[in-house]
Amino acid sequence: MNVLLAQPRGFCAGVARAVDIAEQALERFGAPVYVYHEIVHNGHVVRDLATRGAIFVDDIADIPEGAVTVFSAHGVAKSVVEEASRRHLQVIDATCPLVTKVHLQADRYSQRGYTIIVVGHAGHEEVEGTRGSVSGPVHVVGTIEEIDALSIPASTPVAYVTQTTLSLDDTRELIAALRDRFPDIVGPGLDDICYATQNRQRAVQQLAKRVDLVIVVGARNSSNTNRLQEVAADHGVPARLIEHADEIELIWLDGVEHVGVTAGASTPEHLVQGVCQKLQRLGAGSIRELPGIVETLRFRLPEALRQTA
Repeated sequence: MNVLLAQPRGFCAGVARAVDIAEQALERFGAPVYVYHEIVHNGHVVRDLATRGAIFVDDIADIPEGAVTVFSAHGVAKSVVEEASRRHLQVIDATCPLVTKVHLQADRYSQRGYTIIVVGHAGHEEVEGTRGSVSGPVHVVGTIEEIDALSIPASTPVAYVTQTTLSLDDTRELIAALRDRFPDIVGPGLDDICYATQNRQRAVQQLAKRVDLVIVVGARNSSNTNRLQEVAADHGVPARLIEHADEIELIWLDGVEHVGVTAGASTPEHLVQGVCQKLQRLGAGSIRELPGIVETLRFRLPEALRQTA
């Protein structure tokens, strides 16, 4: 049995920046540092930061007044920013710059009088942050049926934005359905889906052509990780989503000659290497990384950390 590694995989620039922000905040300001929501969707990362003094909360009211507070990579609604200001929190914003771009885009459309449609998963932190970034009407759709059920008058100017971590193929289909329903709708096409999400999905498409099984390493509550599993399955290859190597079951490998391994954008590389080591203990021979895009993009740290450097 041989193992092929997708390239690229694992941490993207937005996740690397968010984790770096949390680590530097702990180092410079000392524990505790409060983090609003999971900094990224990966339990291993969250638990590691918690052991260093990060306290994760889902309600801004649970943070003591004046405390150092980090907003997660997924972004927050304007109401959260306003409440943080009222509580005099020392906010360090770790929102991915590509998510911030979507917020600004939605707000611009809203200020021009458009009703906003967010293509994404209702309840996801990123989508809720985008929904809360505009003051006008907002609808969230994630299926064709939800688009068909929209009760928006035909004369209403409509614009859409998308969650950054969606499946390219699924989003393309949903945008086409929106254009059929609202011929004058405006929006960014697939441009809001982040480069890292696209790169990882395309790498899995190439990986699926060469393997009998794809193992996706990442958190089950991670949108982009779930999409990787779906992309592999859509290309006719069995795909298993695991959070760590101990979840691998020997029966999965029965009759398998080539195993593909990839990881979601919030998965640290050491978890991927742990999976490779487990596969070797189960009989894997060579481990080889496929050629692919080498991502070199890096995002700057927030001004609050640059000032204290």
